[in-house]
Amino acid sequence: MILTTLITATIMMFEMPTLPYAHNALEPVISQATIDFHYGKHLQTYVNNLNNLVPGTEFEGKSLEEIVATAPDGPVFNNAGQVLNHTFYFLQFSPTPKRHEPTGPLAEAINRDFGSFEDFKKEFTAAATGLFGSGWAWLSADQQGKLHITKEANGSNPLRSGLPPLLTFDVWEHAYYLDYQNRRADHLKALWDIIDWEVVEKRLK
Repeated sequence: MILTTLITATIMMFEMPTLPYAHNALEPVISQATIDFHYGKHLQTYVNNLNNLVPGTEFEGKSLEEIVATAPDGPVFNNAGQVLNHTFYFLQFSPTPKRHEPTGPLAEAINRDFGSFEDFKKEFTAAATGLFGSGWAWLSADQQGKLHITKEANGSNPLRSGLPPLLTFDVWEHAYYLDYQNRRADHLKALWDIIDWEVVEKRLK
């Protein structure tokens, strides 16, 4: 029993992100029931799957970002993508954000590339609302600092195109169906109220 525990501890590479808020803290935008299922069950399953898939492969010892950027389509990529995507997603929220829009270099880049923060919000929300099926809407920045809004199917991530991600909205139905049923647009509109822009700004290198 002790030996088995030690082996398991050595093999387990990836861990659940620690939420900086209680499971009910994002209500009414995201309910505790949704956090319990989305974070506590869906994300935990992706983490468990990835830890079972990676040992003994070329991806053993690589970072989550490296796996997502380089793995071919398949189970390793699918689970690594979902772990990374959900980590970005859950850690960008706050029940009491200090402000409801970015400042500094990120605000300047948004104004430059989208015209205004309100125009950016409209374009980003439209991308997320219009994504067919399951996937993610992303804000990312290229090597020159230009911002991009992309739609990624299933568990994909802009890292696949060399674009470091900054902000994401999850449009898989399990992200919102308990709270909003089929009203994806209402869910996305509400998410802007809980974005922690300090977290997002720190992702801009």
